[in-house]
Amino acid sequence: MGKVIWHTTLSLDGFIAGPGGRMEWINGHSGPPPELFRAIVESLGAVLAGRRTYDEGISAVGGKVYNGAFSGPLFVLTHRPPGHPDPAVTFTGGDIREVMQTVREAAEGRDVAVLGADTARQCLDAGLVDELVVHLVPALLGDGVRLFDSAGEDWIDLSATSLETSGDLANLRYRVGPRRSPTGDRPAALRPR
Repeated sequence: MGKVIWHTTLSLDGFIAGPGGRMEWINGHSGPPPELFRAIVESLGAVLAGRRTYDEGISAVGGKVYNGAFSGPLFVLTHRPPGHPDPAVTFTGGDIREVMQTVREAAEGRDVAVLGADTARQCLDAGLVDELVVHLVPALLGDGVRLFDSAGEDWIDLSATSLETSGDLANLRYRVGPRRSPTGDRPAALRPR
């Protein structure tokens, strides 16, 4: 079974989108190295994106994921499907575990990319994310959509598997570890039964 990878671009001050969801701050910087980009896209069997990511990113560029390099199944997690949905996109909602099961089946054993802050948070909270790939852009936005917001006091351990630079970007890849409480224990909801 493939991995679930949260793939995102991040400003140096911790935002994945600027105020109002704006994304133009990404332009003008070098992209990830072609071999890293190609390796990620070629490993994918499906993509799960949040509705805001779909509206402000994917549909804004003609419904193309990864600049058209990925053409597999695209799922959009939403509570408000569009009135005239794109037939190439599956709009879905409900329990994130059930949604991810459907997405993984569509991926046919390949990796799944998760795009969008809230969708990724839901997947992390459910223990569904295996890796986090971040392209760190040298920009300070001051406000916007944070990489990760959590109301709890728990944290998630990450283990670096790849740290490299390309042009002015830092490309970071982490394996997602357990969620821990301030005492170092797993919360009761995430302890094995």
